[in-house]
Order: sequence, then structure tokens, then C-alpha cells
Amino acid sequence: MSAIAVLNAGSSSIKLAVYSNAPTPELLLKGRFEGIGAMPKALIFAADGRLQSEQQTGPVGHDEATQILVGMANRALGNAEFSAIGHRVVHGGPHNAAPAMVDDALLDDLESYVPLAPLHQPHNLAPIRLIRKLMPALPQVACFDTAFHIGQAWQEQAFALPRDLTQEGVRRYGFHGLSYDFIATRLAEIAPDLARGKVVVAHLGNGASLCAIDNGRSVASTMGFTAVDGLVMGTRCGALDPGVLIYLMDRHGLDARGLEELIYKKSGLLGVSGISSDMRALRASDAPEAAQAIRLFIHRILREIGALAAVMGGIDGIVFTAGIGENDAATRTEVAAGCAWLGTEIDPAKNAARQTELSTPASRIRLMMIPTDEELNIAKSTIGLVAAQTRAI
Repeated sequence: MSAIAVLNAGSSSIKLAVYSNAPTPELLLKGRFEGIGAMPKALIFAADGRLQSEQQTGPVGHDEATQILVGMANRALGNAEFSAIGHRVVHGGPHNAAPAMVDDALLDDLESYVPLAPLHQPHNLAPIRLIRKLMPALPQVACFDTAFHIGQAWQEQAFALPRDLTQEGVRRYGFHGLSYDFIATRLAEIAPDLARGKVVVAHLGNGASLCAIDNGRSVASTMGFTAVDGLVMGTRCGALDPGVLIYLMDRHGLDARGLEELIYKKSGLLGVSGISSDMRALRASDAPEAAQAIRLFIHRILREIGALAAVMGGIDGIVFTAGIGENDAATRTEVAAGCAWLGTEIDPAKNAARQTELSTPASRIRLMMIPTDEELNIAKSTIGLVAAQTRAI
């Protein structure tokens, strides 16, 4: 059996999905290696979510973790032959506007963006280099989280900084592009009229952002130079006055690494609540700090929806996706209530049932919930590029 593997490598975990190599890819299994650098464990799940196998390991690095996870997946599929591997790469820079076959030139280009995404890019590139070393003939495809936003207007991408810094690459890029691309494509399939209109997609998970999509194209996003900007997230602070960072350096003696730890790992829902970064835990808590964290999370979403609607010159729909967006009915209710001035009206029964269409017939703005699938998006791109390369030979 020929299969396509999709890898998403992070700082402490590696996610894997395996699909059939077909024009319409079918999910065969998923896997996860978690606890890299702590208490590592590899897990393989069937397509229906059932745990198939589990392996505890000693301390390992990313290369060994990748080999263990891919090996377990291969055995679970009866030693299937991987015909290609697709990778999520957080930063594609200003020019990589579409998925691309990996070669030496592309790898060197992606390496140059490590300073722009130091917490993500090195881990994204590590398995690509490893597989090129172990299986040099195996095709690999890089899919970029920044690509969907490349066509935004100059004024949406630029900071009001000296021009030489802009030319150096200090500008807004936007992220979660693989998710937004999937949602835009799916929306065109199930609601083509809305897909041709002005839509705000709310990717609400541990990492969270909004994207203004006009006729299928990204117009603006809440994330900017890094994936820490914009909304309140699980452990990331979101939009922050730069003067706060100067204050923390002057009065608290924080250096770059200390600031990085603070704004990426100790802030957001966790920092505000002092309880958890998990929305489920905050919803279940009676602590006033939990309620405050949720209120701030919703407030930032509402504020940014208004800004994105202004940039587009109107709004026809709001689509919820990702972990919180797909599973937390209360968040959808609170966002819809906060957008009542736009004419939003959510149907409580549809919302509780997690239906795709959430709005009432009287709602002037359509409200929808569409599950995202970045891995499937990567698999389709990988299959398409490899097939095109084969035809060209």
C-alpha cells in the first residue's frame, strides 16, 4: 500500500498523520510523540481515534523521536510504503506563496527565516533534514503557514518602522494559513455564496487568531511578525504595547530570553487566570480569575472582529474553527452576542449540537462552525505536487 505521511514538528512534540495516496486522500492513522525533553511517549491512533499502540521511551532528541514515530506508523500499517512526506513549516518568508518540493535551495531559504520564528522553524526543518539524510530519494513537500497571507496589501503588512528594517523582513506575515486555506476551500464547497463574500474566520485554539477573507483571499490577520501577536491565547499574551517590554527590561531585568518565556509560555489564559491555559478548565472553575481570563479572551475577539470588518468594508459571515472554536459552545454564544450590533443571532439548539450552520434565519450575518484539517490540506498539496513532478519527468 502506498501512503502519504504528514509531519508537524514542534518544540516538545511531533504530530503525524498518514493518508492513502489517492486523489481523495483517506486518513489511515494518526500519531503523536509527546514529552520530548521530559517524559517522552509515542502514541499511534486508528483513523476513528482508537489508541492502537503506545511506546514509552527514555530521553530522546527530535531526530530519534521522528524515527520512532514513523517506524511505529509503518508497522501499524503493515510496512506500508511511504511515497512522499509533507511538512508543516511555520514560516515561508515573503516569497513562498504555495507549497513547494524540498530541495537544497528551498532548505537554505527556509533556514534564513529561523531568526523570524526561532521557537518553531528549527523544529519544523529538523525532520526534513533527517529524512533527506536517511531517504534522499523520498519526495518531501513543505507547506507554509504564512503563504495564505502573502497577497495582503502593503499597508497591512508594514510596521511604521524605518524602511531599512522593513526591507530586512521586519513586517507582518500572519500565520495559521494552512487552516485558513482549508476553511476557505471548504466554505466554497458548502456555502459558495458566502465564500464569495466578506468573512472573518476565527481559528480559536491554544494558538488563536482571526483572518479577514474577502472572496477567498486573505485581506488581514490578527497575527503579525510572530505568532504571539493579536488575540489572547492559551499561554501567549497577544497584542501588547511594546513599551511594556521596555519597562520589564528596565525594572525587572528581563533579557530577550526572559521576555520570550514570559510572552509565549506564561501569559494568555494561563497568566491571567493563574489556573490553566485550557478553556475547559476555566469554564469549569468558579474562580473570579477564570471568569476574567475568559472575558478578556472574548473581548479581544470582539474588538478584532470589528477591526477586520472595517478593513474589508463590511462582513457577511463569521466562521468558528479549531479546538475552542469547534468545541466550546459558550465561546460561540458570547462572540455572537457581542456582535449583535452587526445583526448576528445564534440558534441555541444548533450551537449546542455543533451544527455547521449556527445562525437563525433572522440573522443578518451568517454564523458557521467548520472543523479545520491542516493535515489533510498538507496531504492534498503533497499528492498534487508529487503527481505534477512525476508527469513532468
